[in-house]
Amino acid sequence: MKAFIAPLMELAEFETVQKKCKKEKGIFQFAGCVNSQKTHMMCALGDGFDFKIIATSSEMKAKQIYEEYRFLDNNVYLYPAKDLLFYQADLRGKYLLKQRMEVLQAMIEQRNATVVTSFDGFMDALLPFGVMKERIRVFKVGETVDFEQLKRDMVSLGYDREEEISGPGQFAVRGGILDIYPLTEEVPIRIELWGDEIDSIRTFDVESQRSIENLEQIAIYPASDFPEEEAKRVSFLDYFDTDKTVLFLDEPVRLIETGEGVAAEFVQAQANRMESGYDVSDEEMKLFTAKEVADRMNHFHCVAFSALEMKCKELKAHEVFHLQSKSVNPYNNSFELLTRDLKRLKRTGYRVVLLSGSRTRAKRLAEDLRDYNLSSFYSEDFEREVLEGEILVTYGHVTEGYEYPMLKFMVISETDIFGKTKKKKKRKTYEGQKILNFAELKAGDYVVHENHGLGIYQGIEKIEIDKVAKDYMKISYAGGGNLYIPATQLDLIQKYASADAKKPKLNRLGGQEWNKTKSRVRGAIKEIAKDLVELYAARQQKAGFVYGEDTVWQREFEEMFPFEETDDQLLAIEAVKRDMESTKIMDRLICGDVGYGKTEIAIRAAFKAVQENKQVVYLVPTTVLAQQHYNTFVQRMKEFPVRIDLMCRFRTSAQQKKTIEDTKRGLVDIIIGTHRVLSDDIKYKDLGLLIIDEEQRFGVQHKEKIKKLKENVDVLTLTATPIPRTLHMSLIGIRDMSVLEEAPNDRMPIQTYVMEYNDEMVREAIQRELSRQGQVYYVYNKVKDIDEIAAKIQKLVPEATVAYAHGQMKEHKLENIMLDFINGEIDVLVSTTIIETGLDISNANTMIIHDADQLGLSQMYQLRGRVGRSNRMAYAFLMYRRDKLLREVAEKRLAAIREFTDLGSGFKIAMRDLEIRGAGNLLGAEQHGHMEAVGYDLYCKMLNEAVKHLKGELEEEPYTTTVDLNVDAFIPASYIPNEYQKLDIYKRIASIENEEEMDDMLEELIDRFGDVPKKVQQLLHIALLKALAHQAYVISVEQKGDVIKFIMYEKAKVKVEKIAPMIETYKGNLKFTVDTNPYFTYKKLAKNKKEKDEDVLELVKNVLNSIKTLLD
Repeated sequence: MKAFIAPLMELAEFETVQKKCKKEKGIFQFAGCVNSQKTHMMCALGDGFDFKIIATSSEMKAKQIYEEYRFLDNNVYLYPAKDLLFYQADLRGKYLLKQRMEVLQAMIEQRNATVVTSFDGFMDALLPFGVMKERIRVFKVGETVDFEQLKRDMVSLGYDREEEISGPGQFAVRGGILDIYPLTEEVPIRIELWGDEIDSIRTFDVESQRSIENLEQIAIYPASDFPEEEAKRVSFLDYFDTDKTVLFLDEPVRLIETGEGVAAEFVQAQANRMESGYDVSDEEMKLFTAKEVADRMNHFHCVAFSALEMKCKELKAHEVFHLQSKSVNPYNNSFELLTRDLKRLKRTGYRVVLLSGSRTRAKRLAEDLRDYNLSSFYSEDFEREVLEGEILVTYGHVTEGYEYPMLKFMVISETDIFGKTKKKKKRKTYEGQKILNFAELKAGDYVVHENHGLGIYQGIEKIEIDKVAKDYMKISYAGGGNLYIPATQLDLIQKYASADAKKPKLNRLGGQEWNKTKSRVRGAIKEIAKDLVELYAARQQKAGFVYGEDTVWQREFEEMFPFEETDDQLLAIEAVKRDMESTKIMDRLICGDVGYGKTEIAIRAAFKAVQENKQVVYLVPTTVLAQQHYNTFVQRMKEFPVRIDLMCRFRTSAQQKKTIEDTKRGLVDIIIGTHRVLSDDIKYKDLGLLIIDEEQRFGVQHKEKIKKLKENVDVLTLTATPIPRTLHMSLIGIRDMSVLEEAPNDRMPIQTYVMEYNDEMVREAIQRELSRQGQVYYVYNKVKDIDEIAAKIQKLVPEATVAYAHGQMKEHKLENIMLDFINGEIDVLVSTTIIETGLDISNANTMIIHDADQLGLSQMYQLRGRVGRSNRMAYAFLMYRRDKLLREVAEKRLAAIREFTDLGSGFKIAMRDLEIRGAGNLLGAEQHGHMEAVGYDLYCKMLNEAVKHLKGELEEEPYTTTVDLNVDAFIPASYIPNEYQKLDIYKRIASIENEEEMDDMLEELIDRFGDVPKKVQQLLHIALLKALAHQAYVISVEQKGDVIKFIMYEKAKVKVEKIAPMIETYKGNLKFTVDTNPYFTYKKLAKNKKEKDEDVLELVKNVLNSIKTLLD
């Protein structure tokens, strides 16, 4: 750090303060400081202390200092202030608490750290440090624990018990295994007991639930700050030893103002609550006042930094020192100005440090300066001092540059030069669960059985036949028929899912109707598969325009992207460029959630096309989106000579006319617009790339026109509807796809609260968002009285600008309101769920959903995705009405909301619901009907087979195999008590195809549920036998008494001459019978004592292997 800190040593004031601060307690003040210079000064003054605390006046400021400090010293933590207003919501996210616990962990485990927090972080009342330390539970391999007590401890520490862990702050118990996701760990932990001794501790992956690595010990920090306990309370400041800690205050006067403001707001909120008839307990009322915090601060070694010398009576300075420092004047992208200045500085013997947010850009900056005859050097060695007249270019970050004129030392940041901030990568935060392929079945759900059709699932029943117990799934059909299916055949069953929730018609058992439906759909699927494959082949044969390799401009343009790309984004960008540089015509589909960076991929492709003098059309479904994308494109390309025009209703006819003429002459490079760009009057000089956003939202006529445009043009299609995995696989050979599944890095998680509706909360939520210059969405889903709700909110928050929007408004009016909202002229937008369709407003970070219990899950999920688009903390409030009938708080809470906050299982169904819509859109309307007929999963399976068939990968008609042996093979309830998990495991066991998959499954079972009982091992073996039988063309293996019958598939390609010699090897125990379906029967002649299960399994395996030898 010498590069930054060495010059300070020449300041007499700096040395004096450093000495005095170490010797005596109390406040020393520096006046005349500027923005980022304070951070560097803090870092230099902190030497010799174990803990450094930086107090700022706001969350934003704390974040800024934290970002700057991180480049100087890695060991720095951000400590968020407690949510004083909404802490008593029914359920809330644990994100803030997670950050606070990480600070506690650093204090205990490292014994030295820098903590950045805002002043209100010191105001809430905490349990004393010693008490919190005692609450931490440490587990070591080999120690003895009381399992029951352990479970009780987890609950008392604030962890929620779940069936399966999906996020931080949860735990789950299965047999002798405890899974827990501690707030301070990156991944969850699995603790396995042997009796009452800890046998192993290992980390595991949330998604697959499989173990990653073994640990010797683990510390589990509380997942609550125990607000309800009656105990002595202290401030966060009391956690630090005044002798070993130095405190830095950023603008003391501001700090006290913040503190007083927070306290006043808190007292007011409590008073309002009391008036509204809410009970407020004494524990909740505890808050340290600004004065109490200031008194504590006066007892620390303390340095205050301020721009002007202002007296502050609560924080009295022993001595004030004046500094001369000033901010750097911004260069607003003018490189000439910068080089002129640097030459002057160099002549006068200044030491200059230039900082860039990426290493590659820093190196390039150094090279660019050399081109201007300025000798500068790039180095990452921060310990090297900068000498007089030297210019050092390095990797780092300050919000704005500063200089010390007396010292002739200057730091210039990239922001000063280019006026653009580059955000840095931060650790991936937990983002919620990915969809599982097995949507949970509950009794009463519709299911599809491939051979019998549509019925209703009634649950799992254990049935005993001939003293052998097995689990059967019971499905009831029309006309009172019941079908019992052994658990080994679960792979023939799918949950029936269709896009609209109409009740499907049940089939009868043994009727012909289902087979007719199936063959009708199979025919239709063959057609669509044929079309798809032909279309693809036709495009493959035509040659497209071949673009060159990336130019220097392209690289420079990509470097200017102000975010860090995700891995998925990089792969997609790579793929798009590969397509453009090849001879084939590009036709790529990019799927990804809203805000996952699809537009950037399109922008880069467009830029590449423009460089080869090709024109680009960007087609969007709505005028507002056109305007938004236009702004984005203009912003990204402002450094380059690219002309971008907008074609939509927001443009006057004169403007449109000019655009049309210029496009014909080839003067317009990129044209962005609604279906207006498809009109016949627009002619292109040389169209090279067509980008279509949300293709599914264009009508049939538009699609025809798009097809015409497409003929030999590269096409890039973007969509936000998730494309189902199953479909994705079958289409992968037909259409090029890139899927963006990874969320951008600096998306803050959304802090979600669930609470019953009350005006106070709504007012506080809106005021908080407005006070940080943000905007609020208020979702109210009834058009008839939406204006009344808007008026009510206007009354609650008179200072805000409130507007409302709904889908029945005239299109112009709706668009104007949306545009005002995007431009920040409206503070609160009361709207129906129309906002779920794709608007991306990064300034709206609070959403309040009225009557949340009445919305569908997929809507909840998509709505929640509308906030949290920037790097600020976002809030979602799910409100439900106070219900007169259910006075029982618990009942109401569980029934109405249980499903929402745990966006785990509900989220899967929501995704599923979206997937089906996505599939319908992708394949067109006539296919939609067929999908309804057989259910979505089976449809995908059939499509897959048809595509493979056309590509020549599948030879014969598919057939199914069943195995039914008198062997105890099921999953006992004592092993996996949870019905969902049990079904999922059954279904996965049923689809085992080889020994490797069986071993893998066995490993997973041991890992997740403990040692595998014999019955489950036999279940796995039966699944393997089924796969073996299928390879041997056996369609059924069944055992009756001591006879086992192997029925062959009638089209099996068997060498008949081999049958007789094979039977002979079994010495009369095996017979062969010719029938429509020929079959072998095995009966042991010599009676001996009852065979063990293993013997039966071994025997079946041998016979199947023998039958396999008969094949060609």
